[in-house]
Amino acid sequence: MNVSEDCLCYWENGRNEPRLYQYPTIIAFLGYYPFDHETETFGGKIKRYKYEHGLSNLKLAKMLGVDEGTVANWERNKCLPHKEALKGLLSTLNKNAAH
Repeated sequence: MNVSEDCLCYWENGRNEPRLYQYPTIIAFLGYYPFDHETETFGGKIKRYKYEHGLSNLKLAKMLGVDEGTVANWERNKCLPHKEALKGLLSTLNKNAAH
């Protein structure tokens, strides 16, 4: 995974957590998605996509053409995109997840 043995020990002992950009490698190494947050809501889908692709709110926002605060609000289920925009975003996320 391209990290030191000490780094792995810190993760295992809860002294530190992996950085977001490291999650795709961890998921690939484990062979499954190890996080237990819900993924049924739009916010849960956003969070899972971010973890699977190692994206910050800023990077995902740029990819989707929105601002960082909007992504944060979506992830917290504080608001949803309009119905037509939601369909397009889910399509984009699903299409990108397949690559």
